[in-house]
Amino acid sequence: MKVLCFGVGQAGGNVLDALLRYEQRTNADYVVDAVAYNTASADLRGLDLVPEENRILFGADEVSGHGVGADNELAAELAERDSRQLLRGTDGAPTSTADAFLIFAGLGGGTGSGAAPVLAKHLNRVYEQPIYGVGILPAADEGALYSRNAARSLKGFVDVTDHVFAFDNGAWAESGEDVAAAHESMNEELVRRLGILLASGEVGESGSVGESVVDSSEVINTLRGGGISTIGYAASELPESDGGGGFSISGLLGGGSSSADELDSINRITTQTRKAVLGRLTLPCDVDSASRGLVVVSGPPEWLNRKAIERSRTWVEEQTGSMEVRGGDYPLPESNHVGVLVLLGDVSRSDRVAEVRSTGVEAERARRQRDADAAASEDKTEAVVDDRLDSLF
Repeated sequence: MKVLCFGVGQAGGNVLDALLRYEQRTNADYVVDAVAYNTASADLRGLDLVPEENRILFGADEVSGHGVGADNELAAELAERDSRQLLRGTDGAPTSTADAFLIFAGLGGGTGSGAAPVLAKHLNRVYEQPIYGVGILPAADEGALYSRNAARSLKGFVDVTDHVFAFDNGAWAESGEDVAAAHESMNEELVRRLGILLASGEVGESGSVGESVVDSSEVINTLRGGGISTIGYAASELPESDGGGGFSISGLLGGGSSSADELDSINRITTQTRKAVLGRLTLPCDVDSASRGLVVVSGPPEWLNRKAIERSRTWVEEQTGSMEVRGGDYPLPESNHVGVLVLLGDVSRSDRVAEVRSTGVEAERARRQRDADAAASEDKTEAVVDDRLDSLF
């Protein structure tokens, strides 16, 4: 699946950089171009792999390249005013080769939270490809302001995109971990899942093609209809080959032999499927609230047992209660793991999203009360001073 990627704000730019790094490391080819936007020039300079000519500073007249802090209303205003400048980020990009556009943003801060939905709205106005958001929710301990920003931004992001992949920092943060190291490891978890999803169906140098290929149309159909999705992933390291003649798909088709054992293959795939769904998802949610699903099994071709893949797909159908669960394989001849990625689309119940919304509502009420108190205090001050006297100034 070919994607044109945009990173908005510091967190969005850093995740985009991490995805490009993961793509290089896995010798894949799914990013057709990458563009980063920010109101802070220092954050743009801190990127490694986004081309310098694709790093766009906006709102410089107002904030002089120093960022908007956590003011996502200001960021949205600046993005709207500079919308033509944002769209110029696609001028040199091969947009016609992209199956979809992908916008990365941290939803708790200022620039990404405010500007990402604005960018999505204007891309939707100009281009026909699906626009997907990747929204990063702040952890609860990041403060009420960040939750307020995230609640408002998530709603806006869902409204103007074709789907939003959600990643909850709170579900992945490790106690006592250094902040920079924590963000790096969380970014890695997110881009691994996205990378496998985007690369599935791609024919590698070996020429291996899956028995049931998961291509861009499968991903797009799973995400159709909008909403929020979550991704689970689990992998099992394979035993070293003993050169035996066990089960293999290629053997069934008349090809060479393999050391893969049929029962072992089935057990590994079905077990990893359960771990992917019941373990840590990018967004914790009620699995049975998902409307659609996609199961991608990756690993050496001889281990990609069709019976196990179908069993796994059926199991995800049972867990979600949805009849719209697709499944397929992604051969990786050089891999020493069998991995299972499960995408759950249009999730309708998530305690974490509900918590962000609730905290955001309370923060908004508190802000309005502070504004009202400040206005009342100003009125009292004016009442003390006789307004019949001329001001000195």
